[in-house]
Amino acid sequence: MYKRICNLNQIADSSIFLFGARQTGKSTLLRQIFPDAIYIDLLDSNVRKRMELRPVLLYEMLHEKEEGTLVIIDEIPEVPSLLNEVHRLIANHGLRFILCGSSARKLKRKGHNTLGGRAYPVFLYPFVSQEIPDFEIDRAVSYGMIPPHYLLQNPHRKLSAYIDIYLKEEIKEEALVRNLNSFQRFLEVAALTNGEIINLQNIAQECGISASTVSSYFDILEDTLVGYRVPAYKKHIKRRLVQAPRFYYFDVGVANHLLHRGKLLRGTPEYGHAFEHLVIQELIAFLHYTESNEQLTYWRTYTGMEVDAVIGDAHVAIEIKSVESVLPRHLKGLKAFGEEYATCRKIIVSLDQFNRTVDGIEHIYVLDFFKQLWAGEI
Repeated sequence: MYKRICNLNQIADSSIFLFGARQTGKSTLLRQIFPDAIYIDLLDSNVRKRMELRPVLLYEMLHEKEEGTLVIIDEIPEVPSLLNEVHRLIANHGLRFILCGSSARKLKRKGHNTLGGRAYPVFLYPFVSQEIPDFEIDRAVSYGMIPPHYLLQNPHRKLSAYIDIYLKEEIKEEALVRNLNSFQRFLEVAALTNGEIINLQNIAQECGISASTVSSYFDILEDTLVGYRVPAYKKHIKRRLVQAPRFYYFDVGVANHLLHRGKLLRGTPEYGHAFEHLVIQELIAFLHYTESNEQLTYWRTYTGMEVDAVIGDAHVAIEIKSVESVLPRHLKGLKAFGEEYATCRKIIVSLDQFNRTVDGIEHIYVLDFFKQLWAGEI
């Protein structure tokens, strides 16, 4: 059993929406933490059909329960009409709900009841390093951190099924587009641009669709929690800065599989891209789990100087390199950033196991960086 950092016990006195991509472990986590809760699984086709035909059935089942009773509804976006009954049970009977789902898009798109602030959103991410005893960096870089994928010795078949069933079917269904082939092509091109600056025009040309359609497709990936855009740091002092965001799939293993990558070898460009993605993935989860007000951005000038991650208002700048020996050329971006933001803490995260500070730049081995991050020391 793995202890997840998303500790729902701390927020169990209220109602929440628990969102997370498929197979990140939402149902498992809820059953572990709340074994005595009333559990309604809308992935059960019989339960779903009855609730769809007669949403008031939920009210009839629960309205006589004791105040404070906890009810978990798994995959609430499958029957969003139940939210009216949930609202009534919270407001009039004091019941508490955990409403679980892999996408908020269905709720947003159709304007369904979002409970008027009576439940707030919480997100569950794939595994993070702190949750895994004997965490293996090379396994994570190659296969990602979705729990069933990380734990398998050879997850290729599992990843293939995940992408075929989830990305290619459920996400297409969410897209509401007539030309599903163009959306499939977009998924592939999005993988090619994973970790890169988004150029809507270039992607549109590759897919044979308009730039506005490409933008809407990225919205779909974000709303369904399959990917996220990391914005550019825009507070410039001297240098002109790139303004477009970067895109990352929510898990590096998914991106690798879409790109037909197998087990990645250190020293290859593919390993380097995936290594950077994994560190970004960890940073995003950390900022959300700790409810930080700091935003994650990246910094890039029009002359090509770059820093992979900036936390907050230039509080911390992080360069990510999958090298086992950091050289002066790997520090150019951090040095340029430090010239403009003198008070910034500058870190290079790498596979170099000799931690040290040189010219104000901290060199931290990736596993030590993850430990310091979750200890609140970054």
